[in-house]
Amino acid sequence: ALPAVAYAKPEQIRWKTLQISPVAGFQYYQGELFWPQLDAGQFVTLVREPGNSYDKRAVRIDWQGHKLGYIPRMDNAAVSQLLDRGEKMSALIVGLKKSNTPWDRLEVEVRWFI
Repeated sequence: ALPAVAYAKPEQIRWKTLQISPVAGFQYYQGELFWPQLDAGQFVTLVREPGNSYDKRAVRIDWQGHKLGYIPRMDNAAVSQLLDRGEKMSALIVGLKKSNTPWDRLEVEVRWFI
């Protein structure tokens, strides 16, 4: 038997905001290069990196195939576990701020489809 979501009309599919997080490592990857093209409301891709040597729960954030950074290590436990279980997740840019502090530059909302 298929879950109820399989029979649901598109307008009945729901999601919950799991978290809103800054993007860690923004200054080290391609964030600065693509900054002029980024906009609030754009979707980004969450990519699980279980083999990451720095963080076994690493979740990379990509925009149109380009690495922008990561969900911060202190915030990635739930997201990595849900992705590992095959849960449907999405993320979008919710905050852009010109700042000299990289952690303040870009913020993403992580959504969990229920």
